[in-house]
Amino acid sequence: MIFKSEAIVLKSFDFRETSRIVTFFTKDYGKVKGILKGIRKDPKKFGSQVDKFSVNDIVYYQHRNSDLHLVSQCDLGVYFFEIRKDLKKMMAATYILELVDAIMPAEERNREVYTLMNDYLLSLETALDIGKLVHMFQVKILLYSGFKPHLDSCLECRKKIMGQARFSLNKGGLICPHCESADHNATLISPGAVASILHIERSDWSHCLRLALSEAVKKELKYVLNNFLVFHLERRLKTTKYLV
Repeated sequence: MIFKSEAIVLKSFDFRETSRIVTFFTKDYGKVKGILKGIRKDPKKFGSQVDKFSVNDIVYYQHRNSDLHLVSQCDLGVYFFEIRKDLKKMMAATYILELVDAIMPAEERNREVYTLMNDYLLSLETALDIGKLVHMFQVKILLYSGFKPHLDSCLECRKKIMGQARFSLNKGGLICPHCESADHNATLISPGAVASILHIERSDWSHCLRLALSEAVKKELKYVLNNFLVFHLERRLKTTKYLV
C-alpha cells in the first residue's frame, strides 16, 4: 500500500553505501521508519536531505512484514533556518525529537503531538525564553501521550490541595501534607508550579506562550518534569543535559 503524509524528521543514519534510514513522525500515521534508497549516491533523487526536525512531504510503500518501509518521495517543506543558527535552540529542538521518539509508539496516529511539534518548532525560531517552551512541550506531550500527572487532588486521600504539597514521581502526582508518609522521597512543589502545569494542560499553545514563569517556578518545573519523564521512560534522554 502507498501512503502520503507530511512528516517531521526525528533521526536518521546512513545505511550501506548509498541509502539512509530515517525515522519520521508523520501527521497522519504517527512514527514511521523508512529507507531512502540511493539518496547518498544521487542527492538529487529526493527533494530533501532529511535533516533533523525538518518538515517534509513523504510518499512511502508500507511493508506488511516489516516496520521498515520504502520511501519513494521526500520533498522538503520547512527547514527552520533560524533554529539552526543558534546552538541552544538546536539542542532544544533535538531534545523534543528524542523525547517524541522515546515516548510515542510506532505507527500510531497522534495528530495532537504532530501539531505540538510544529507549534514548538515555529515558536522556537523566535523564542527568547527557550526553557519555558521546553516545559510547555513536556507538559503537553505528557498530556497527549496518556502520562498526565495527577494534580487536581491528593493521590492518597483525594482531598483538594490548596497550599504546599509534594510531588511523587513514583505515584505520578501530588501528595498533601497529611499523607506525606506515603512517599518519603516526594519532592516539595509550590502552588505556583502546580498552577503553571495545569494552565499549560488546559490552554492552547498561543495562550501558553503568554504565561509568565518566574525563575523559581522554572527551576521547579525543570526538576519535576525532567525526573517524571525519567521515571516513566526508565532512562534519562541524552539531550537533557544540554537544555538551558
